[in-house]
Amino acid sequence: MQHRIIVLGAGYTGATAAGRLAKRLRREDVTITLVNAEPDFVERVRMHQLAVGQDLRPRPFSEMFAGTGVELKLAEVTGIDVGRKTVAVRDANSAEKQELAYDSLVYALGSSWNTQGVPGTAEHAHEIAGRPGALRLRERLARLDAGQPVVVVGGGLTGLEAATEIAEARPDLDVALAARGGLGDWLSPKGRLHLRKVCDRLGITVHEDTAVTGVAADRVATSDGMSIPAAVTVWTTGFAVHPIARATALEVTGTGQIVVDGTMRSVSHPDVYAVGDAAMAMGPGDKPLRMSCASGTPAAWQAADTIAARLTGGKLPNTPVRYFNQCISLGRKEGVIQYVTADDRSVRAALTGRLAAVYKELVCKGAAWGVANPTLGLPARRRPVVRPEQQPHEAAVANAEA
Repeated sequence: MQHRIIVLGAGYTGATAAGRLAKRLRREDVTITLVNAEPDFVERVRMHQLAVGQDLRPRPFSEMFAGTGVELKLAEVTGIDVGRKTVAVRDANSAEKQELAYDSLVYALGSSWNTQGVPGTAEHAHEIAGRPGALRLRERLARLDAGQPVVVVGGGLTGLEAATEIAEARPDLDVALAARGGLGDWLSPKGRLHLRKVCDRLGITVHEDTAVTGVAADRVATSDGMSIPAAVTVWTTGFAVHPIARATALEVTGTGQIVVDGTMRSVSHPDVYAVGDAAMAMGPGDKPLRMSCASGTPAAWQAADTIAARLTGGKLPNTPVRYFNQCISLGRKEGVIQYVTADDRSVRAALTGRLAAVYKELVCKGAAWGVANPTLGLPARRRPVVRPEQQPHEAAVANAEA
């Protein structure tokens, strides 16, 4: 009997985990089903580029996973029963409701934009957390006349990239950035200085230490009583995880993230693994890993290698997720590569300018290449899977961990 592995979500983390599992385990021993609502891979780190009219290379999953043994199921996940070990889905083509059974589950449903309960945000603001939102923003920006105001709310990585991309692509627009803190206040002095120079050169008006408290069709309101004109508001203040996990018996945090151990295994249900934005995992310095591709991809490696080790009686991986740098594109010609400590604190060293932009582009291309070539460059495991009838699951785990 084959061990049934289901991976939910085919973003960077889910697709990476599915491909790595396909390389680590033999087809006659396992089935790997990748469930995703869309047929193409979305380069989420490029949504600000898509929003300003740039076309991205299509990456169909049918091509990416051809010959790997990964079965793609185009469907929307509607529920999970961790007691019965089943996943409820709605077929993307027929809308037929189905139930899929698993022995091991990898939860990688990711996150969407977070309105943070600010009045008017859901009705009037645009988001670039996914392709549909980026395409809606793209259409709206294309209709704007010269001189129209655009306000990007949020001074984090996504906000900086969105504001500079829009300002570079549409220099005829009046682009503003509203940041709750100082502009790039987490960066090194060199990184902050370069960021400010780029914003000045692109004509971006920066509202620092500004909390947005309301969004209307033509403006945003701030906590200090200011009103900032906005024909278009782009909301980039953070992400909220998919709500399905919260409706299960899985142990989750107050924000709905699944609590996992160092191997990305659920602390409450050992047959469930969570990776990416959906997981609450602790990193260096006993700090939670931030929602990012930088932590999600190595977490996916960790989960896949752990599942393979536990099924084959191999040694469990012990490679803690750590950070090396933060890569920020500031349009197509500028960037900041901020080097950081293992627990994501900025150090003095930073790479800026055109070279930083090239560096960031190579990182984005490398991440997409890794997903598009899921089984290349990995050693295959050829040991037979330990079957349940040969050895009880917990005994197998004990042997693997010994």
